[in-house]
Amino acid sequence: MNRNIEVAILDDHPMVLEGLGNMLAAATGITLSGAYLDGKDLMYGLQRSLPDVLLLDIQMPDKAGDDRIQEILKLYPGLKIIALTNIDAPLYVHNMLRLGAEGYLLKTVAPGQLIESIKTVCRGGRVIDPLLEDRLQEFRGKMKRETYLKPRLTQREGEVLQYIADGCSSQEIAEKLFISIRTVEYYRFNILLKMDVKNTAMLIRKALGMGLVR
Repeated sequence: MNRNIEVAILDDHPMVLEGLGNMLAAATGITLSGAYLDGKDLMYGLQRSLPDVLLLDIQMPDKAGDDRIQEILKLYPGLKIIALTNIDAPLYVHNMLRLGAEGYLLKTVAPGQLIESIKTVCRGGRVIDPLLEDRLQEFRGKMKRETYLKPRLTQREGEVLQYIADGCSSQEIAEKLFISIRTVEYYRFNILLKMDVKNTAMLIRKALGMGLVR
């Protein structure tokens, strides 16, 4: 790629957004095309200027990462997405890659490694944070040994599933169950994986068909 790589960022923390923006603006071969604090502004910004790469925070208040990436890639299938997050659970890595992300990096990643990762995905490669590679392989090995033909939900997963079917947001579920939003989203990802579906709409439809929710 002879021209500069255009990169956009979605993150709901202003200091993180500013820091990433300044770093990318100073990098050789990179142009910062947009920095967004919420999903609504991101979707509007993508309409005006589509970048080559999107650095996506998957733990946003308004929408979970699995729903967000599918919404984006449905409209812009050629966009390269790197999940940039504090969540170090291999389940999240597996699901984001399964849904179309080209990379998964922790926010502790070194600046030089982030820049190189952006260039790698533009060349058609895939990047995973070195701290997560071994854990992801162990997770995938465990998946191969287990059978997911029939969902075996825990009692708490069943409760979360019912609340999802009732139309509750992650924030509302967290308040009802007295747990953190991060824990709710972990349950969401786990349920999607066990039910072998890609989004909330498919999850609810399948759960209703199997009699798992009312």
